[in-house]
Amino acid sequence: MADLSPQKKVAVVLFNLGGPDSLKAVKPFLFNLFYDPAIIALGNPLRWLAAKYLSGKRAAVAREIYSKIGGKSPLLELSQDQATALEHSLNEGPETEFKCFVTMRYWHPFSKDVVKKVRDFNPDQIILLPLYPHYSITTVGSSLIDWDRRAKQAGLTMPFRVVRDYPVADGFIEAHVSLLQDILKKIDRPEDYRILYSAHGLPEKIIAAGDPYRQQIERSCQAIQERLSHPDHVICFQSRVGPLKWIEPFTDDEINRAGTEGKSLIVVPISFVSEHSETLVELDMDYKDLAEEAGVKDYIRVAAIGCHDSYISALAKLTREVSHD
Repeated sequence: MADLSPQKKVAVVLFNLGGPDSLKAVKPFLFNLFYDPAIIALGNPLRWLAAKYLSGKRAAVAREIYSKIGGKSPLLELSQDQATALEHSLNEGPETEFKCFVTMRYWHPFSKDVVKKVRDFNPDQIILLPLYPHYSITTVGSSLIDWDRRAKQAGLTMPFRVVRDYPVADGFIEAHVSLLQDILKKIDRPEDYRILYSAHGLPEKIIAAGDPYRQQIERSCQAIQERLSHPDHVICFQSRVGPLKWIEPFTDDEINRAGTEGKSLIVVPISFVSEHSETLVELDMDYKDLAEEAGVKDYIRVAAIGCHDSYISALAKLTREVSHD
């Protein structure tokens, strides 16, 4: 007799930063970013005033950046591609129906809208899965706080589990190793190349307050290096803005140093799993130009891991493990 028991239904919610979907959206996107208390730790009305000022001040520069990559961020479409690949991988087994949803922190689709779609799916369980491999209160923490608040407002009461971080998950590391090996195999003298693991920076005060982000970045790079055995590598940080002191070394300083030392560079966007403005403009354009000016002989940028089979497998494994806890 056929098994007539209903399938378990699991909603998997993928979190990412978000990005403007047009040049007109740049300023409100920036306002949402700066208005986050995890980014600017001020009470209102000071935080609102600061967000209003900073978004106005940064808008023109940001619009110029996005105009270089088609007038919008590709992050939503790329995150949806990852969600589609993950859903396909998770549904290979018959016992559970998985459905993946994408929510963005600072632009559409916002969690206040996605919680309603999850509620309509009526899952038995919800898995919250960040597309940030490394935990920071400014990314994963902020997204989880926002989701929890919006879920309660929408009456979404199903139990949920969280994948908090995965800096050394096998598939995440293997995806980076695979992409790096493909490049190293094509180079005549790999010993002339330094690997720069470039991560998004944070203000030092956030790390000093106990945020594990930097330590987790270092763990990821150590795990990759153990498999590669490439001797020359540096961990560095990009995308700093504002007057606060940010964690070092800075990526641009390391590019200048490589030029002085006659080194070629392979740049790995270690904290970014999808292409967006900080890879397509900052790394591919701004820092490539800087490398040429600094005398770097060759500048190679490794692609973000995106929908690499190993990465999607890692996300599927993490999801299943949390689902069965």
